[in-house]
Amino acid sequence: MAHKAEDAERLVSAARADDENSFELKLRPRRLREFIGQEKAKEQLAIALEAAKSRGEALDHVLLFGPPGLGKTTLATIIANELDVGFQQTSGPALQIQGDLTAILTNVRERQVLFLDEIHRLQPVLEEKLYTALEDYKLDIIIGQGPAARTHVMEIRPFTFVAATTRPGLLSSPLRSRFGILLRLEFYTDDELRFVVTRSAEVLGVGIDQDGAAEIAMRSRGTPRIANRLLRRVRDYAQVRGTGCIDRETAGHALKMLEVDAHGFDELDRRLLLTIIEKYDGGPVGLGTLAATLAEEEDALEEVYEPFLIQIGFLDRTPRGRCATRLAYEHFGLPMPRRQAGLF
Repeated sequence: MAHKAEDAERLVSAARADDENSFELKLRPRRLREFIGQEKAKEQLAIALEAAKSRGEALDHVLLFGPPGLGKTTLATIIANELDVGFQQTSGPALQIQGDLTAILTNVRERQVLFLDEIHRLQPVLEEKLYTALEDYKLDIIIGQGPAARTHVMEIRPFTFVAATTRPGLLSSPLRSRFGILLRLEFYTDDELRFVVTRSAEVLGVGIDQDGAAEIAMRSRGTPRIANRLLRRVRDYAQVRGTGCIDRETAGHALKMLEVDAHGFDELDRRLLLTIIEKYDGGPVGLGTLAATLAEEEDALEEVYEPFLIQIGFLDRTPRGRCATRLAYEHFGLPMPRRQAGLF
């Protein structure tokens, strides 16, 4: 019976994950004109797309970088849609051996978009194999082993390589130089996120007023992915404990239940800041020490939580470690030590 219960629970979890993914796909815009925010990146991309289409050529290779959840994958699919070409997606961790990359590159179609997420996690030996493929559309294949081994150069059809990363500093200079278009995605403003929430609510068939959308947007950490996730949870609350429509009061009650405060901080954000303030006297404290104290992965703290806290001025990243700022102390109603006050 216990095994049956575990199996049922796994099936429910898998079904829930599939539902979340299908929602994400449904909410993603398909054309550049539908994509909200990132005006500078959109303008550069629109010009490059129009030029490539007018010449009938493959678009230059594109590197998308910025914090997670800002629309890198969505922009990659939009590029393929705008060019009216095929789209194939993979990720750095998924490519383990040279044969994986070789198989993908040799089967790429004319002007197709090949999207590689988390390119900073690509193995160095595979990264080197990309150089000639991206620059000359050629692939060096070694046939045989030992003294009898020989190199065969295979031609690849011209294609567009779109890569995404949350940590551009980890990319080598030779790899970075292969990209003709580099686009940095920034955190969204509250107004932009309000448009995102309103559009997503329309797609989902949920009634929402401007104040309700603004309340969700304000607590979304400048990130559309989080805004859409919170919208789905607030929708559930509105259907079960409200009228089915989302207004400011309903959104506020739902987000309070989810323990998402006015800054968009969740439990881990608060634990992170309070750990620095209370256990390490405001810092500086090293990332490894902080991760061990919180029982979290270093990558999760550095890529998911820290960028937003640094962006809004609650956390400072110094050569000696992380420090809580005056805003962090004020947020929790705590006095700032003189030693720390002198740093800010």
